[in-house]
Amino acid sequence: MKKLSKKTIIIIASIVLVLIVGGILAVVLLKDDKKSSDTGNKQNEVLDQQEEVKIVDVNSKSRPYAVMINNLNEARQVQSGLSDAYLVYELIVEGGITRYLALFKDAETAKIGSVRSARHYYLDYVLENDAFFVHWGYSPQAQSDIKTLKINNINGLTYEGKYFYRDNPLGLSSEHTGFTKMEMLKSAVEKLGYRTETDSGLLLSYSASSVKLEEHGETQIATNVTIKYSNYTNNKYVYNSENKVYERFVNNKEHVDFATKEQLTVKNIIVYELENYTIKGDDKGRQFLDNIGSGEGYYISEGKAIKIKWSKKDRASKTEYTYLDGEKLMVNDGNTFIQIMPKSGKLTVE
Repeated sequence: MKKLSKKTIIIIASIVLVLIVGGILAVVLLKDDKKSSDTGNKQNEVLDQQEEVKIVDVNSKSRPYAVMINNLNEARQVQSGLSDAYLVYELIVEGGITRYLALFKDAETAKIGSVRSARHYYLDYVLENDAFFVHWGYSPQAQSDIKTLKINNINGLTYEGKYFYRDNPLGLSSEHTGFTKMEMLKSAVEKLGYRTETDSGLLLSYSASSVKLEEHGETQIATNVTIKYSNYTNNKYVYNSENKVYERFVNNKEHVDFATKEQLTVKNIIVYELENYTIKGDDKGRQFLDNIGSGEGYYISEGKAIKIKWSKKDRASKTEYTYLDGEKLMVNDGNTFIQIMPKSGKLTVE
């Protein structure tokens, strides 16, 4: 066999070396491509999950409407529109009664009400959602704060017959007969020249798939939840395991939306207690709510409850909700009732 020249050996060795280096680079590049692809897939999964959320359009910049809803026993008979609200706050007003602040986003609701007067601490929850505030009258404190805080509001006292209307199918007292609809409210916003878009984002973070609460701490069974505000107002939630929602009752009666004739169901419940007391010298018994600060409460969904923390830095800041492990609360895709109850009330979870 002819002996290879030194030059030929060097050339062959160089070719082999190039092939080896090229192979190594190819493996590295393939791994990088796979890693990049996996990262991209994960990002796409997050985007896809956001797109799957149905309760609201998470990418929408439309400002929501926050409407004061009457909750007296008589008024509850004609209560309309709550089934379209993606978020509802319930707070004490006076005499043990409560009112709802119902938020609607990108909705076409044909009947909302009955609409009632504002209380000043409800404005804190209007502000944290960067919402238009819809009400029919106000307390002296709310009237002052609406002006001072420059709240974009639509008032039934001013716009009855234009952006609000009367309806009395059951022959109730006049204070229970004031209603509005989304078409009217959108016209009001346009006429009044209010800003229509927001960069504030949603108050809550939603998950398209079921939240695994057990990953964030100890959970407990929550198939029956009772939230007693007073002797006048007692809420009950009964879990429907087939539909994975809570059926809502008030004072042992089904809570029915008059417009749809269907019982209200709720996906998520956030509940915590705050101090409230009667404003000194107020002959109507109007309340003050001590809602700036922090504390603990519960997040309840899909038959389970877990302890959470809440904090609110000031009136305009969003209330922040976290698990006890410090991670931001993620809620299931669906409507949410935030039950801010007085410390004199009673919560039962079983």
